[in-house]
Amino acid sequence: MAGPLTGLRIVEFAGIGPGPFCGMMLADHGAQVIRIDRASGSRGGSSPVSRADVLARGRKSIALDLKNAEGVALARKLCATADGVIEGFRPGVMERLGLGPDELLGDNPKLVYGRMTGWGQTGPYAPYAGHDINYIALAGALAHFGREGEKPTPPINMVGDFGGGGMMLAFGMVSALLNVARGGKGQVIDAAMTDGTAVLMGMIHGMKNAGVWKEELGVNTLDTGAHFYDTYETADGKYVSVGSIEPQFYAQLRELAGLTEDRDFDAQHDPSKWPTLKAKLTDLFKTRTRAEWDALMEHTDVCYAPVLTMSEAAEHPHNRAREAFVTIADHVQPAPAPRYSETRPETPEPAPMPGDDSEAVLKDIGLNADEIARLREAGAVG
Repeated sequence: MAGPLTGLRIVEFAGIGPGPFCGMMLADHGAQVIRIDRASGSRGGSSPVSRADVLARGRKSIALDLKNAEGVALARKLCATADGVIEGFRPGVMERLGLGPDELLGDNPKLVYGRMTGWGQTGPYAPYAGHDINYIALAGALAHFGREGEKPTPPINMVGDFGGGGMMLAFGMVSALLNVARGGKGQVIDAAMTDGTAVLMGMIHGMKNAGVWKEELGVNTLDTGAHFYDTYETADGKYVSVGSIEPQFYAQLRELAGLTEDRDFDAQHDPSKWPTLKAKLTDLFKTRTRAEWDALMEHTDVCYAPVLTMSEAAEHPHNRAREAFVTIADHVQPAPAPRYSETRPETPEPAPMPGDDSEAVLKDIGLNADEIARLREAGAVG
């Protein structure tokens, strides 16, 4: 069975991080995604370095020289056949190439033109470079990741690049494509990682507004301030996670951990007691191995799970039962998500290398073998 986005064609201008993640999400769920790579074959961070590149899976690749007028003309011709475009350059770059929204929507008024940037297309920071750590800092998220008395710690690049960036662009593109399918016009999506990250902080803003979240680092229920919502080291140097927020789950934690008679733990929601209670749990969890804690607390309502590495996660019985990981070109990687009751996306193909599909893509948009050969000779196609 094909995925729910089958029949859509997306053209992706090769980039790094959140743009390819958006392309992966759309491809995973059935869209045909054609990536425009550099004709020179230069990596430079813009193309996958191997077929093991997870974010680049499920694509076709055409290599074009966008500094060549004929290469630009081919890109426009391809985009004219597409439902959507993904680009992740700094503001103004696509316009200078002659591939901005005015040109591409002029060619194809139903086009959904997705723009992925860190700062957005407008604003004082818009022209300048940045990375995930900077975007989540400015959005008011990074200040809240970390432990009390320590400096803020970026959660790798999950929040800005992927949650607030690529996933938000994928949502925006599907929304705009749905609007087009209902008779609406094509449009431009300005997906800024700063904006998306701020949206991801919505619940925390609500808690602050309600007076139940302090802006100090590491002193709240969900930011490792509380003893019942944290990770703990075990006797074998591994870690477990506990999230026993609700009273019934907290009661089961106390029961299974042998803490029912320790009256200090009655003060679950008294922040002044949290450091003492956390110290007790720290000592307690070091008395058994992770496997021993698993045997005691897995499959209960404690809200417990072992802290697994990527390799361990792929082998865990729960993830195996759900087929949450797949092997593509001999490399283990996450399976497409979420799941559907009526459509089942195919297992993605491995990432193409630049230009793997140039000839097939060009033939599909109407070029013959002689034209393709001439364009290769002119350097417009790689």
